[in-house]
Amino acid sequence: MKNIGFDNEKYFELQKQKIQERIALFDNKLYMEFGGKLFDDFHAARVLPGFHYNNKVKLLKQMRDDMEIVIAINALDIEHNKIRSDNGLSYDQELLRLVDAFRDLNLFVGSIVITQFDGQDNSIKFKQKLEHLGMKVYLHYRIEGYPSNVPFILSDEGFGRNEYIETSRPLVMITAPGSGSGKMAVCLSQLYQDSKNDLKSGFAKFETFPVWNLPLNHPVNLAYESATADLNDVNIIDPFHFSAYNVVSTSYNRDADVFPVLNTVFKSIYDVSPYNSPTDMGVNVIGSCIIDDQVVREAAKNEVIRRYLVAVVNHRKDKETIETVNKLEMLMNQCEVSVKDRKVVKYANDLAEKTQHPAVAMELPDGTIVTGKTSSLLGAASACLLNALKTIAKIDDDIHLISSKVIKPVQQLKVNSLGNNNPLLHIDEVLIMLSVAATENKWAKLALDHLSELADSEMHSSVILSSTDKSVLKLLFINLTTNPTYQTKRLFRK
Repeated sequence: MKNIGFDNEKYFELQKQKIQERIALFDNKLYMEFGGKLFDDFHAARVLPGFHYNNKVKLLKQMRDDMEIVIAINALDIEHNKIRSDNGLSYDQELLRLVDAFRDLNLFVGSIVITQFDGQDNSIKFKQKLEHLGMKVYLHYRIEGYPSNVPFILSDEGFGRNEYIETSRPLVMITAPGSGSGKMAVCLSQLYQDSKNDLKSGFAKFETFPVWNLPLNHPVNLAYESATADLNDVNIIDPFHFSAYNVVSTSYNRDADVFPVLNTVFKSIYDVSPYNSPTDMGVNVIGSCIIDDQVVREAAKNEVIRRYLVAVVNHRKDKETIETVNKLEMLMNQCEVSVKDRKVVKYANDLAEKTQHPAVAMELPDGTIVTGKTSSLLGAASACLLNALKTIAKIDDDIHLISSKVIKPVQQLKVNSLGNNNPLLHIDEVLIMLSVAATENKWAKLALDHLSELADSEMHSSVILSSTDKSVLKLLFINLTTNPTYQTKRLFRK
């Protein structure tokens, strides 16, 4: 079992308390920007062992009676069909998924706002689609000189041109399908337009990363920078915070860039701003809940390595730029780590070199290393998974969990009837067959009973795995990396 470095219960209670205190600072209306992932924040869970990946959802459910949700999406992301790297969904698809997920939790999604709108055809079509589905949709326009041209921004041609988002509850959570969607600009636009209607609304940020009271070069903050490497986000020392309090605080470039606008908006509403710095406007107690700094440091360093390996593979697939890869390599250097520090890489590559076939290695939560090689029946990832289950369940290696007599007919079906070029069984196929075998085979049942214990394992493959295998491993909470090498020379790949 992995070491815990973060007190999750303390975090939840402190974060909730700070949000309630922030709401109390303003009357009637608070716009709260939600940064990072609302659902399944596995980055935070990996970097902060002990953090629960659905903390934010738990908070929202407790606030639901006084809260509504507005989802922002950037028109340019719609136009360019921007894809999330974690689930393969485009931003517009992810938005629809978010609406469904919120509704499943009985959370009220009031409206959608399309930001940076400049007449883009695909955004117009998406707006029409959303309205056909019964959603309220608003347009916020691209503003020349944002965020530096403050006088123009705070005018009828700037924020005043945006469509005002009608809301009905005191707490308005602004979220998005991904970074760069314009959440803060939506909040500022609402503040400006509220002030025109004599409504003194407020603004705050629900933040996870970067952690303001951890050093700029702390691995946890560097891991955040690695997660946003493709967005050109850069962690910085908050110059406004240092000027106001003579205290060093970690922020990031976009918050610092937009803070003068926020400050001017507040001064125009209240005559004086309640915030002296980007750090002030955030609600973030992560740093107060780290109980073992060394544990989170090591976890964060491992995350930077994983991010680098994923980026290298995506560059091989023409889905990532060399600039992003280079930035991640620089972040590894700042953390003083390299790919060699990811133990499973060497084990997988050594076995692949020895067998001259694809190989996979897995590090179990207790540190045990298990490997899998390619055979006539199983792919290396499937073999590694079965070997890992045997290890955890303490099943002798010579015991067959699935009979070869059962596997061969399935292979024939795949190739002869289903048109599959690869007869080797994928992980999902192996798990289905293991489930069937478990009805009569006590060893198969024992192995299946331990499946959940594979969570938080580290896995590396000497070749790029299929999308099917990657999806199943993600569902099992196994952290996968691969070499940037294809198993075959085929040009068409799913």
